Amino acid sequence: MEIKNNCKYFRGDIPCIFHKKYQVHCDDCNYFEPIKEKILIIKLGAAGDVIRTTPVLRKLREVFPDAEITWLTQYPIFVPQKYVNNILAWNLENILWLQSRRFDFLFNLDKDREALGLANIISARTKKGFLPDDFGKCAPADNNAEHKWLTGIYDDVSRQNKKSYPEEIFEIFGFSYNREKYILELPPAKPEFDLPDTEKIIGLNTGCGTRWLTRLWGEKNWIELSNMLSEKGFIPLLLGGPVEDEMNRKIAQNSPACYLGTFKIEDFLHLVNRCSAVVTSVTMAMHIALALEKKLVLLNNIFNKNEFELFGLGKILEPEGKNCLGCYRNTCPKECMSTISPQLVFDTIQELLKG
Repeated sequence: MEIKNNCKYFRGDIPCIFHKKYQVHCDDCNYFEPIKEKILIIKLGAAGDVIRTTPVLRKLREVFPDAEITWLTQYPIFVPQKYVNNILAWNLENILWLQSRRFDFLFNLDKDREALGLANIISARTKKGFLPDDFGKCAPADNNAEHKWLTGIYDDVSRQNKKSYPEEIFEIFGFSYNREKYILELPPAKPEFDLPDTEKIIGLNTGCGTRWLTRLWGEKNWIELSNMLSEKGFIPLLLGGPVEDEMNRKIAQNSPACYLGTFKIEDFLHLVNRCSAVVTSVTMAMHIALALEKKLVLLNNIFNKNEFELFGLGKILEPEGKNCLGCYRNTCPKECMSTISPQLVFDTIQELLKG
């Protein structure tokens, strides 16, 4: 009996979909599709970085249409099934399986020790991205990754960077970047939200996580913006997770903003999809909004604005006259972000929606 284990549909432990449907065997199957290359992507996190890495899949599928693509990540929900054959969560079982395999191409896009170590021990004909050097420290696997590596170890090089994050990722793969868009698949289960069916919903993502709190815009500004939006017939919708819950409740109590609480990530994606525009600092919600092609007002202070690809959907607002670039602190005596006025944010929202 002929077994075609190089078929993209062959499972090895259970019947394939065509055997189940038509009772065919490998030797009499007309649905055979051979795997020509085996590709592994290691991109564990952060969540936003996983989302903004997805554009490279468009090019990867174009260059290697018959490849088996495997992606190892801490955020499987953000990896599109349409483009990736094996979406693997970061756990011991999957790591053991990967260690037993040999790939044609391995792309490690993370600089953390666990990713470096795994990339070093997995067998692959060609390895690109980042690998450990003789001291166990991060090093570029080849010249294609050198630019991204240098921006991480030298602040002055990072400040002078003119390349967007997707452009840097494409460069690591050896591709030219043509502004390929994010890919995000909404979960099939669509929750019901207590929101009217209108295009007037403006998402206000108030938090920034627990790192680099100088990115916070401030409760007072969110309250003032909510009042402006409500007066013009918009519905300000507060977005956030458990870290922002207390702040969002205070804002909702002191403004006309709507707050529905916190949600699991699957439902949060659908909630953001109800918005016509989103106001946010540099967060996961920013990348979700871009992936869903929402208008975006990005409040930025500490990051190099050139790294953000907004695909013509948004505008970046920064504190005027302040040199915040590269200031990775959790406190700021000048509260630079608060100098971005609610009026400017409101005017920008209207400008983007008219456009």
